[in-house]
Amino acid sequence: MKNVHTIFRALLFCTLALAFVSATQAQSNHTWVTGAGGDDGGPCSRTSPCSTFSGAYSKTATNGEINCLTPGGYGAVTITKSITINCHDVFGGASHSSSQGVLINFDSFSGTDTTKSVRLRNISYQGVDTGTRAIRILGGANSAGSKVSVENCVIDGNFGTPGRGIEDTRSGGGSLLVTNTTIRNLGGTAISHASPNGSARIDIALDNVRIFNCLYGVAVRDGGNMVITNSVIASCESAGLYAEAILAASTLHANNVALNNNGIGIQQASSGANIRIGNSDITNSTTNGTSGTVNSYGNNRVAGNAGTTTLTPVGPDSHDKGQQ
Repeated sequence: MKNVHTIFRALLFCTLALAFVSATQAQSNHTWVTGAGGDDGGPCSRTSPCSTFSGAYSKTATNGEINCLTPGGYGAVTITKSITINCHDVFGGASHSSSQGVLINFDSFSGTDTTKSVRLRNISYQGVDTGTRAIRILGGANSAGSKVSVENCVIDGNFGTPGRGIEDTRSGGGSLLVTNTTIRNLGGTAISHASPNGSARIDIALDNVRIFNCLYGVAVRDGGNMVITNSVIASCESAGLYAEAILAASTLHANNVALNNNGIGIQQASSGANIRIGNSDITNSTTNGTSGTVNSYGNNRVAGNAGTTTLTPVGPDSHDKGQQ
């Protein structure tokens, strides 16, 4: 009888070990999705692709990549490990009516995932006018050193509460890069940073971003350090650029940015929020061209604004010829 128990325990151990190996092997460095007959029950290989991002995500190893084989709507996904989702050369979308499209929760990343990097490329996020957020990024102490890249994307149709495009509320630090991306038709802010306690610095770089028809264009607060270049922000009801400091200082630096037909072109909402602009346009603001202290490098263009537009020279020099 003792030998029978020993054999049984050995068989049970082998079964569990094989199950663990099988689960590990089920995750691939490269998976695919398709809008034409994909199956989330399969391996998500190129020849047997999945049908949703969430299905492929569960089959993709840490630091792996999900690609789109055909056009399609691949649904929402929650991310808790370093990964790339890339629909290059294919119209890949994430429809998220009445919900968020992508949730990145760095608090749920494994301690062995030292990269802490998420890359979202060539994806169309469609909120169908009821979406809440296209991309939501959060995390406490575990977000230190975390990195998020959003490249070549389109975000549209978020009028559900809070109606944001990209929302970053990390309190433990990290960085965000948004390039060549269009964000439009939102009830809230297109790109929003607001740490809940302002304890750590978040570095945000925006380049070639086009924002249209929202409440605020970009907003930074409490520990945020934002740079925006080569971008257009138009028809935002409250403000195009917005900076605030409640719990910690924030910085917003803008260069070669066109701000047109916004409620307020640039708004400093409180002291401790440092705004600097250069080589930019503030035109046709419906309330004020600027509000609060906005520092200028002296080569901006200002025209057609209602209310007031006051720019403070960064240095001692001032300029004529309409440059301020």
